[in-house]
Amino acid sequence: MTGFTATAALALATALTLGTAPAATHAPDPLARYHHQHLTWKSCVLGPDDDTGKDLEKAGARCADVTVPLDYDNPGGRTITVAVSRIRATDTAHRVGALLLNSGGPGGATIGDPPWVRTAMKDVGKRYDVVGVDPRFVGRSTAMDCYWPTGSAIRSPGHDRAGFDRSTAFAEELARRCQKYEGDVLPYVTTRNTARDMDVIRAALGERQISYLGYSYGSYLGEVYATMFPGRTDRVVLDGVADPARYSPRLLRGSEPANRHALRDWAAWTAARDTTYGLGRTRDAVLAVVDRIQAAAERAPLRVGDYRVDESAAPMVVFNGLSQDNDTAYGDFAQGMRDLRDAAAGKTVTPSPWLADLLGFMLTGSMSDYGSVQMSVLCGDIPAPRDPETYWRDVQRARAQDPLFGPVTNNIGPCAFWDPPRERPTAISADVPALLVNATGDPRTIYQGAQAVHRDWPSSRLVTLRGADQHAVFGVYGSDCVDTTVNAYLASGKLPAADVTCAASPH
Repeated sequence: MTGFTATAALALATALTLGTAPAATHAPDPLARYHHQHLTWKSCVLGPDDDTGKDLEKAGARCADVTVPLDYDNPGGRTITVAVSRIRATDTAHRVGALLLNSGGPGGATIGDPPWVRTAMKDVGKRYDVVGVDPRFVGRSTAMDCYWPTGSAIRSPGHDRAGFDRSTAFAEELARRCQKYEGDVLPYVTTRNTARDMDVIRAALGERQISYLGYSYGSYLGEVYATMFPGRTDRVVLDGVADPARYSPRLLRGSEPANRHALRDWAAWTAARDTTYGLGRTRDAVLAVVDRIQAAAERAPLRVGDYRVDESAAPMVVFNGLSQDNDTAYGDFAQGMRDLRDAAAGKTVTPSPWLADLLGFMLTGSMSDYGSVQMSVLCGDIPAPRDPETYWRDVQRARAQDPLFGPVTNNIGPCAFWDPPRERPTAISADVPALLVNATGDPRTIYQGAQAVHRDWPSSRLVTLRGADQHAVFGVYGSDCVDTTVNAYLASGKLPAADVTCAASPH
């Protein structure tokens, strides 16, 4: 992401002089037609089966499409639309402003989030226009789709060189499809352009500043926006904090210990419920079942309903089972592992709902658009190593430390076969007075990342949820301590005097 020529209007101050003052001059705003566009607010319901739209309608939201340039270096050229939803403030006498949301991904739709975020905000929500945004090329915005046979490019390379070579060929084919079907827009599917879109939305809403709540990848987007548009943010909450120094197409590297810790905690929970799940009476017995499933998938694909779960997919079931630290998520994962255990034993298996949804996501093209955008953003932001041997060496080294997660987090992906990014990465330098939120056991955005951002932003405060293997906390996990701290900041605009530590809820 390069140094970008600023597109915001730059007013030239007129000096006071003796005699005739020169006429004031203003640099033209190349984005004026976008900044001053009229937004047409309408029903969010797109049709009789649109549950997201119905939920928005019930919460009093309205929706609009914001026009933005595809290429900000050519604002007079091709345009695209970015879909937004808004629940307006009802306490207008104490209105703070607009709170823009991003729930992560990259590639995650956020337009449907204002209702539940507004509920999590409790009374303070009445003072904000809560705004959901489907980022460029996501959801209801101008769409892109590389027509992948999967919703995710992330795979395990298996247990040997042949598996790695198959994984390499798979990654190369995904990259080829994106170039074939979406090559004209790929250079513009980036976090920097999403941040520029956010600033157009800010202006189109008539706001001098915006407040922001970003989860997971959304925290990185918030970091980039605050850096590119200093002074445009009011109250900033980053939950599940991405360390910009570690952000890249290989951003999962280093998360192996957190995932292993989460797996062990889930195994202990499952062992305590052996009469329900039958996976073993001790933590180690449950972990042994996980290992046996992986070994069976290495020998031959496991047949689960209409799906075949091979050595590249079986570890991803475990990986995807770990991000939410609650009884419902733990139970869904335990049922899924019981299904895979039975399949490994040769039994006929109809997958449980959670596993069926996950396998449909991984092994069909039903959510190709999600994976397409996710990788396009990551590949478009920061270059990845291009030599497959780099990944093979890293996989082997990581396998020795953690044979289940190490190969997954170090595996090759489509970015190895992508065109170089159009811009250089953003150097995150702003010291933003933000509220950072992270669980100590977060297996996606690891706690050390939040600590690093906190060190780099001395005016920030860190809210720690201690003892939970949880990704995304505010309004999601159910911690009164975290939720109260965040809402107090959103209400007052004043950060806590010191960092805050909250205890996890017992299972």
